Amino acid sequence: MSDLSEKDIEIFIEAIGGYFKQITHEAASIGVAYLAQNAFPMNDFTGLIKVSADYTGALYFSAPSAMLRHLLTVMKETDQSEENLLDAVGEIANTISGNARKYFGENMVISTPEKIIGIPADLNRSEKNYAYVIIIKWKHYSASLVVDIKRIR
Repeated sequence: MSDLSEKDIEIFIEAIGGYFKQITHEAASIGVAYLAQNAFPMNDFTGLIKVSADYTGALYFSAPSAMLRHLLTVMKETDQSEENLLDAVGEIANTISGNARKYFGENMVISTPEKIIGIPADLNRSEKNYAYVIIIKWKHYSASLVVDIKRIR
């Protein structure tokens, strides 16, 4: 088993940066990845993608509802129901993991997104001894991307 390299983590950083640039036509500020053993920074809505095959673990994209509503407005979506906020956070997590899968190859199998409201108690545990946390700032909002993935083959 091995940890992801700095270059591997950069793929996730580029994916989230690219998502905001493409959707909003303005860059988000991406913080430097840091390590967290638990107590990941989570928000109102979280998209979770599990990985398998040569990898194990999960990727989480967590954002406050206000940020998701603003993103929907930018996308000219008027329906800002809880269901649409869940769809948005799931779509972002899926897009990031899909872009990362292009880099890691078909030996990284990704699940369909799980969409979560609130912060489940069992979410703050790492597949490894730690996970990588990346803070994303867009406008005056702050979201987090947690990469809790390890290579097993």
